Amino acid sequence: MTPEEYLTSYEAYLRIERNMSPDSVAAYLSDLGALFDAMGEKSPLDVSRDDVIAYLDSRKVSARSQARELSSFRSFFSWLQIEKFREDNPVDELDSPKIGKYIPVVLSVEEVDRIMDSVNTSTRTGLRDRAILEMLYGSGLRVSEVCALRLSWLNMAEGYLRVIGKGDKERLVPMSGAAVSAVSGYLPERVPAQGCEDILFLNRSGCALSRVSVFNMVKRQALAAGVNKEISPHTFRHSFATHLLEGGADIRQVQEMLGHESILTTEIYTHVSRSAWFKDILSHHPEG
Repeated sequence: MTPEEYLTSYEAYLRIERNMSPDSVAAYLSDLGALFDAMGEKSPLDVSRDDVIAYLDSRKVSARSQARELSSFRSFFSWLQIEKFREDNPVDELDSPKIGKYIPVVLSVEEVDRIMDSVNTSTRTGLRDRAILEMLYGSGLRVSEVCALRLSWLNMAEGYLRVIGKGDKERLVPMSGAAVSAVSGYLPERVPAQGCEDILFLNRSGCALSRVSVFNMVKRQALAAGVNKEISPHTFRHSFATHLLEGGADIRQVQEMLGHESILTTEIYTHVSRSAWFKDILSHHPEG
Protein backbone atom coordinates (compact mmCIF):
# COMPACT_ATOMS: atom_id res chain seq x y z
CA MET A 1 0.00 0.00 0.00
CA THR A 2 1.10 3.56 -0.68
CA PRO A 3 1.17 6.18 2.11
CA GLU A 4 -1.97 7.70 0.57
CA GLU A 5 -3.80 4.36 0.77
CA TYR A 6 -2.82 3.93 4.43
CA LEU A 7 -4.07 7.45 5.15
CA THR A 8 -7.38 6.77 3.41
CA SER A 9 -7.97 3.69 5.58
CA TYR A 10 -6.84 5.55 8.70
CA GLU A 11 -9.21 8.43 7.91
CA ALA A 12 -12.14 6.00 7.81
CA TYR A 13 -11.03 4.62 11.19
CA LEU A 14 -10.96 8.11 12.73
CA ARG A 15 -14.34 9.09 11.33
CA ILE A 16 -16.26 5.87 11.90
CA GLU A 17 -14.68 4.05 14.84
CA ARG A 18 -13.39 7.02 16.82
CA ASN A 19 -16.19 9.36 15.73
CA MET A 20 -13.81 12.31 15.51
CA SER A 21 -14.90 15.70 14.20
CA PRO A 22 -13.97 16.67 10.61
CA ASP A 23 -11.61 19.36 11.92
CA SER A 24 -9.73 16.89 14.14
CA VAL A 25 -9.48 14.35 11.34
CA ALA A 26 -8.14 17.03 8.99
CA ALA A 27 -5.51 18.06 11.57
CA TYR A 28 -4.32 14.46 12.04
CA LEU A 29 -4.11 13.86 8.30
CA SER A 30 -2.28 17.15 7.73
CA ASP A 31 0.40 16.23 10.28
CA LEU A 32 0.82 12.76 8.79
CA GLY A 33 0.84 14.00 5.22
CA ALA A 34 3.74 16.36 6.04
CA LEU A 35 5.65 13.52 7.69
CA PHE A 36 5.20 11.18 4.72
CA ASP A 37 6.17 13.92 2.26
CA ALA A 38 9.43 14.29 4.19
CA MET A 39 9.97 10.51 4.15
CA GLY A 40 9.90 10.42 0.34
CA GLU A 41 9.39 6.90 -0.99
CA LYS A 42 9.71 5.23 2.42
CA SER A 43 6.66 3.19 3.42
CA PRO A 44 4.91 3.99 6.73
CA LEU A 45 5.79 0.44 7.72
CA ASP A 46 9.49 1.30 7.54
CA VAL A 47 9.46 4.67 9.31
CA SER A 48 11.75 4.39 12.32
CA ARG A 49 12.14 6.22 15.61
CA ASP A 50 15.22 7.99 14.22
CA ASP A 51 13.24 9.08 11.15
CA VAL A 52 10.62 10.73 13.35
CA ILE A 53 13.27 12.40 15.53
CA ALA A 54 15.08 13.74 12.46
CA TYR A 55 11.82 15.05 11.03
CA LEU A 56 10.87 16.82 14.26
CA ASP A 57 14.37 18.28 14.62
CA SER A 58 14.14 19.71 11.11
CA ARG A 59 10.98 21.65 11.95
CA LYS A 60 11.09 25.03 13.61
CA VAL A 61 7.76 24.85 15.42
CA SER A 62 6.59 25.58 18.94
CA ALA A 63 6.63 22.96 21.69
CA ARG A 64 2.83 22.90 21.57
CA SER A 65 2.82 22.18 17.82
CA GLN A 66 5.45 19.49 18.22
CA ALA A 67 3.43 17.85 20.98
CA ARG A 68 0.38 17.84 18.70
CA GLU A 69 2.37 16.28 15.85
CA LEU A 70 3.68 13.55 18.14
CA SER A 71 0.14 12.82 19.25
CA SER A 72 -0.93 12.49 15.60
CA PHE A 73 1.97 10.16 14.80
CA ARG A 74 1.45 8.04 17.93
CA SER A 75 -2.20 7.53 17.07
CA PHE A 76 -1.46 6.54 13.47
CA PHE A 77 1.24 4.02 14.32
CA SER A 78 -0.98 2.58 17.06
CA TRP A 79 -3.62 2.04 14.39
CA LEU A 80 -1.05 0.25 12.23
CA GLN A 81 -0.40 -2.06 15.19
CA ILE A 82 -4.12 -2.66 15.73
CA GLU A 83 -4.51 -3.58 12.06
CA LYS A 84 -1.42 -5.86 12.25
CA PHE A 85 0.45 -3.83 9.63
CA ARG A 86 3.45 -3.47 11.92
CA GLU A 87 4.45 -4.76 15.35
CA ASP A 88 6.05 -1.68 16.87
CA ASN A 89 5.17 1.97 17.37
CA PRO A 90 8.27 4.10 16.66
CA VAL A 91 6.80 7.02 18.59
CA ASP A 92 6.05 5.17 21.84
CA GLU A 93 9.38 5.96 23.49
CA LEU A 94 9.46 9.60 22.40
CA ASP A 95 8.51 12.08 25.10
CA SER A 96 6.35 15.03 24.20
CA PRO A 97 8.02 18.40 24.88
CA LYS A 98 7.04 20.04 28.13
CA ILE A 99 4.67 22.92 27.58
CA GLY A 100 3.43 25.42 30.09
CA LYS A 101 -0.20 25.56 31.12
CA TYR A 102 -2.12 27.39 28.43
CA ILE A 103 -3.99 30.38 29.79
CA PRO A 104 -6.38 31.71 27.14
CA VAL A 105 -6.99 35.38 26.43
CA VAL A 106 -10.16 36.56 28.18
CA LEU A 107 -12.13 39.76 27.70
CA SER A 108 -13.42 41.76 30.62
CA VAL A 109 -17.17 42.39 30.80
CA GLU A 110 -16.49 46.01 29.89
CA GLU A 111 -14.51 44.94 26.79
CA VAL A 112 -17.30 42.58 25.72
CA ASP A 113 -19.80 45.45 26.05
CA ARG A 114 -17.58 47.77 23.99
CA ILE A 115 -17.30 45.22 21.19
CA MET A 116 -21.06 44.61 21.19
CA ASP A 117 -21.76 48.35 21.12
CA SER A 118 -19.31 48.89 18.25
CA VAL A 119 -21.57 47.04 15.81
CA ASN A 120 -23.69 49.22 13.53
CA THR A 121 -27.11 47.59 13.88
CA SER A 122 -28.77 49.93 11.37
CA THR A 123 -27.84 47.47 8.60
CA ARG A 124 -28.77 43.85 7.88
CA THR A 125 -25.13 42.81 8.18
CA GLY A 126 -24.80 44.66 11.48
CA LEU A 127 -27.88 42.98 12.92
CA ARG A 128 -26.46 39.60 11.91
CA ASP A 129 -23.02 40.35 13.35
CA ARG A 130 -24.44 41.54 16.66
CA ALA A 131 -26.51 38.36 16.90
CA ILE A 132 -23.44 36.22 16.17
CA LEU A 133 -21.40 37.97 18.86
CA GLU A 134 -24.22 37.55 21.37
CA MET A 135 -24.38 33.82 20.58
CA LEU A 136 -20.61 33.40 20.88
CA TYR A 137 -20.59 35.09 24.26
CA GLY A 138 -24.11 34.50 25.61
CA SER A 139 -24.13 30.76 24.89
CA GLY A 140 -20.39 30.01 24.72
CA LEU A 141 -20.59 28.46 21.26
CA ARG A 142 -17.66 27.44 19.07
CA VAL A 143 -17.40 29.30 15.77
CA SER A 144 -18.14 26.07 13.87
CA GLU A 145 -21.29 25.62 15.97
CA VAL A 146 -22.45 29.17 15.24
CA CYS A 147 -21.93 28.70 11.49
CA ALA A 148 -23.88 25.42 11.58
CA LEU A 149 -26.88 26.72 13.57
CA ARG A 150 -30.32 26.03 12.17
CA LEU A 151 -33.52 28.00 12.77
CA SER A 152 -35.25 24.76 13.72
CA TRP A 153 -32.77 24.29 16.58
CA LEU A 154 -33.85 27.50 18.35
CA ASN A 155 -36.53 27.73 21.01
CA MET A 156 -36.77 31.47 21.40
CA ALA A 157 -39.81 31.35 23.67
CA GLU A 158 -38.05 29.12 26.22
CA GLY A 159 -34.63 30.69 25.69
CA TYR A 160 -32.50 27.72 24.67
CA LEU A 161 -31.05 26.12 21.54
CA ARG A 162 -29.84 22.76 20.32
CA VAL A 163 -26.19 22.51 19.31
CA ILE A 164 -24.37 19.80 17.38
CA GLY A 165 -20.81 19.93 18.72
CA LYS A 166 -17.59 17.96 18.32
CA GLY A 167 -18.08 14.33 17.36
CA ASP A 168 -21.68 15.15 16.32
CA LYS A 169 -22.65 15.24 20.00
CA GLU A 170 -25.85 17.09 20.74
CA ARG A 171 -26.42 19.38 23.73
CA LEU A 172 -28.97 21.95 24.86
CA VAL A 173 -27.62 25.39 25.70
CA PRO A 174 -29.43 28.37 27.28
CA MET A 175 -29.63 31.61 25.33
CA SER A 176 -29.02 34.86 27.17
CA GLY A 177 -31.71 37.53 27.04
CA ALA A 178 -29.39 39.68 24.95
CA ALA A 179 -28.88 36.81 22.48
CA VAL A 180 -32.64 36.23 22.17
CA SER A 181 -33.17 39.94 21.56
CA ALA A 182 -30.35 40.18 18.99
CA VAL A 183 -31.48 37.10 17.06
CA SER A 184 -35.09 38.35 17.12
CA GLY A 185 -33.95 41.62 15.58
CA TYR A 186 -32.00 39.82 12.86
CA LEU A 187 -34.57 37.20 11.81
CA PRO A 188 -36.87 39.56 9.81
CA GLU A 189 -33.83 40.70 7.77
CA ARG A 190 -32.74 37.23 6.62
CA VAL A 191 -32.95 36.57 2.87
CA PRO A 192 -32.05 32.89 2.43
CA ALA A 193 -31.12 31.34 -0.89
CA GLN A 194 -32.88 28.20 -2.08
CA GLY A 195 -31.82 25.26 0.06
CA CYS A 196 -30.54 27.51 2.87
CA GLU A 197 -33.90 28.40 4.44
CA ASP A 198 -33.10 26.71 7.75
CA ILE A 199 -29.56 28.13 8.15
CA LEU A 200 -29.59 30.85 10.79
CA PHE A 201 -26.64 33.09 9.91
CA LEU A 202 -26.38 33.88 6.20
CA ASN A 203 -23.74 35.48 4.00
CA ARG A 204 -24.53 37.98 1.24
CA SER A 205 -25.46 35.13 -1.09
CA GLY A 206 -28.04 33.86 1.36
CA CYS A 207 -26.11 30.72 2.37
CA ALA A 208 -24.11 29.63 5.40
CA LEU A 209 -21.33 31.89 6.66
CA SER A 210 -17.79 30.54 6.68
CA ARG A 211 -15.65 30.40 9.80
CA VAL A 212 -13.18 32.78 8.16
CA SER A 213 -15.93 35.38 7.75
CA VAL A 214 -16.73 35.20 11.46
CA PHE A 215 -13.02 35.43 12.37
CA ASN A 216 -12.65 38.55 10.22
CA MET A 217 -15.77 40.13 11.67
CA VAL A 218 -14.58 39.58 15.25
CA LYS A 219 -11.18 41.14 14.45
CA ARG A 220 -12.88 44.09 12.77
CA GLN A 221 -15.23 44.79 15.68
CA ALA A 222 -12.45 44.46 18.28
CA LEU A 223 -10.48 47.05 16.33
CA ALA A 224 -13.52 49.33 16.11
CA ALA A 225 -14.05 48.99 19.86
CA GLY A 226 -10.44 49.82 20.66
CA VAL A 227 -9.80 46.42 22.23
CA ASN A 228 -6.12 45.72 21.62
CA LYS A 229 -6.00 42.06 22.69
CA GLU A 230 -5.29 39.32 20.14
CA ILE A 231 -8.74 37.77 19.98
CA SER A 232 -10.75 35.32 17.90
CA PRO A 233 -14.33 34.00 18.05
CA HIS A 234 -13.12 31.46 20.64
CA THR A 235 -12.15 34.34 22.95
CA PHE A 236 -15.86 34.96 23.56
CA ARG A 237 -16.28 31.31 24.58
CA HIS A 238 -13.31 31.63 26.95
CA SER A 239 -14.78 34.84 28.38
CA PHE A 240 -18.24 33.28 28.75
CA ALA A 241 -16.87 30.37 30.80
CA THR A 242 -14.58 32.53 32.91
CA HIS A 243 -17.30 35.05 33.74
CA LEU A 244 -19.72 32.24 34.69
CA LEU A 245 -17.19 30.72 37.11
CA GLU A 246 -16.31 34.13 38.54
CA GLY A 247 -20.03 34.61 39.15
CA GLY A 248 -20.24 31.38 41.14
CA ALA A 249 -21.54 28.93 38.53
CA ASP A 250 -20.95 25.23 39.17
CA ILE A 251 -18.02 23.94 37.10
CA ARG A 252 -19.95 20.78 36.12
CA GLN A 253 -22.75 22.90 34.68
CA VAL A 254 -20.24 25.01 32.76
CA GLN A 255 -18.62 21.80 31.45
CA GLU A 256 -22.00 20.59 30.20
CA MET A 257 -22.83 23.91 28.55
CA LEU A 258 -19.48 24.04 26.76
CA GLY A 259 -19.70 20.41 25.65
CA HIS A 260 -16.35 19.42 27.18
CA GLU A 261 -15.82 15.69 27.52
CA SER A 262 -13.40 16.12 30.41
CA ILE A 263 -13.73 18.37 33.46
CA LEU A 264 -9.98 18.99 33.11
CA THR A 265 -10.63 21.05 29.98
CA THR A 266 -13.11 23.23 31.85
CA GLU A 267 -10.78 23.65 34.83
CA ILE A 268 -8.48 25.90 32.77
CA TYR A 269 -11.03 28.65 33.34
CA THR A 270 -10.60 28.39 37.10
CA HIS A 271 -6.92 29.19 36.51
CA VAL A 272 -7.89 32.13 34.31
CA SER A 273 -10.21 33.42 37.01
CA ARG A 274 -7.54 32.99 39.71
CA SER A 275 -4.92 34.68 37.52
CA ALA A 276 -7.16 37.70 37.01
CA TRP A 277 -7.84 37.82 40.75
CA PHE A 278 -4.10 37.85 41.53
CA LYS A 279 -3.50 40.65 39.03
CA ASP A 280 -6.32 42.68 40.54
CA ILE A 281 -4.98 42.19 44.07
CA LEU A 282 -1.42 43.12 43.06
CA SER A 283 -2.59 46.23 41.23
CA HIS A 284 -4.04 47.49 44.53
CA HIS A 285 -1.13 46.38 46.69
CA PRO A 286 0.63 49.35 48.39
CA GLU A 287 4.02 47.98 47.36
CA GLY A 288 2.92 47.07 43.82
